[in-house]
Amino acid sequence: MKNILIVIMIIINLSASADILIPMDMTQSNHLKAYGIAFQALKDQSSVKWLLNYRGGSWIIPESQKIEGLCNIRGVTYEKIATTEYVSILAEIEQNNMDVIVLEKEPEIAIYTPPNLQPWDDAVTLALTYAEIEYETVWDEEVLSGKLDNYDWLHLHHEDFTGQYGKFYSSYRNATWYKEDVRINEELASQLGFDKVWKLKHAVAEKIRDYVKNGGFLFAMCAATDTYDIALASGNTDICMEVFDRDGIEADYQNKLDFSRTFAFTDFDLIPNPYQYEFSTIDASDYAKLRGAEADFFQLFDFSAKYDPVPTMLTQCHTNVINGFLGQTTSFHKQYVKKSVIILGETPGTDEIKYLHGNFGKGTFTFYGGHDPEDYQHKIGDPETVLDLHKNSPGYRLILNNILFPAAEKKKLKT
Repeated sequence: MKNILIVIMIIINLSASADILIPMDMTQSNHLKAYGIAFQALKDQSSVKWLLNYRGGSWIIPESQKIEGLCNIRGVTYEKIATTEYVSILAEIEQNNMDVIVLEKEPEIAIYTPPNLQPWDDAVTLALTYAEIEYETVWDEEVLSGKLDNYDWLHLHHEDFTGQYGKFYSSYRNATWYKEDVRINEELASQLGFDKVWKLKHAVAEKIRDYVKNGGFLFAMCAATDTYDIALASGNTDICMEVFDRDGIEADYQNKLDFSRTFAFTDFDLIPNPYQYEFSTIDASDYAKLRGAEADFFQLFDFSAKYDPVPTMLTQCHTNVINGFLGQTTSFHKQYVKKSVIILGETPGTDEIKYLHGNFGKGTFTFYGGHDPEDYQHKIGDPETVLDLHKNSPGYRLILNNILFPAAEKKKLKT
């Protein structure tokens, strides 16, 4: 009789206790702000469990009036579940291509961004701001002084690390904003002891390389992906035409590239022509433009949640087919992607890689082609994207997966 009473009491206690489930499938009313809820829970030192491949990559958070209140205020769908329901969920996860990842602490986030950039010029800045996730900004001076050591995760806005000012010379060299960009960069380079802007940018690229090597998490989109690797490959070689640095390009520049120093790309050819809106043969933008918005999409790969948790985390979404979007660097020709790199998403029937991930030293890098997942052909001067109109954007979800990735327990990241 005593044992029966104990069992009954256990059942009553299990039924009475509760967790908060934040579903990330099609039932979620605001996918993007849901990431901010998970981030806040980590800040509050709550245990957050990421349920990989369960209902679109849902989260379990201990019951909290604060978290419930934030969900209600921000319009995030949540469900209260009893412990018995959680046990049932764990049983389902055990039997399927799913897993539970424990998130340990909120990551310290930095965005490498120029002081004259408008917030809406960068999709990651937009995503973090909308999701109400805290971040700080750094620029060349902070990078060179070693301040990256203060951060777990670094995003590179669509910077041109080659010192060619985004290859905008042909169309915008007489525009006020272009002239101002040149002035700001030249003055900063001089202040920091560099006689050329490209030398400053290459030095910054090297510092970021060290940051990743020592355990940092790097994320980049658009031109920050290929120009970063171009800067690493070229090193001290001058690859800039006279219109960019007032002297000519170095002789035999192509053969001086060192592909062993790059993260993701290899064996590419440079395109130094200042009148051609392209940096190298890596980018596949022209092919995407030929397809047009209606036919442009990419597909996420499926990974084993239990054996490949990292790529599984990075591809969590409520759909595996995502609308394409252009950028100065839209996607990457597969022939120039290193064999060691994990391909996360590609355009079916083509050689175009949209989303990739790799390891370098103790850290990782993730490159995502394109400028803005909800603005197919973002042009200079276009109005900002209003994310309240795109609360369930799968393209933006991929960005935010990367924010929580560094929070995962370290033994899982090493799997």
